[in-house]
Amino acid sequence: MSGSNVWSRSRERLRVFPELLSQCAGEAAVYGKCVAASTTGKQELKKDLCAKEFEVLKTCFTNAARKRIR
Repeated sequence: MSGSNVWSRSRERLRVFPELLSQCAGEAAVYGKCVAASTTGKQELKKDLCAKEFEVLKTCFTNAARKRIR
């Protein structure tokens, strides 16, 4: 069974996460500000409130990960 291989891949992804995040710092900050602004007071975060900002961050992560593979 290849269970250990699954954990190795997961650990590798987590290991490179800070590097990817640093490449997308601006996008992450914009998304974080949107989430923070959406949850002021007693408001709960609702689905799709920051969808546009999340998509930009997701695209950045995807592009950064592709660059790293090449």
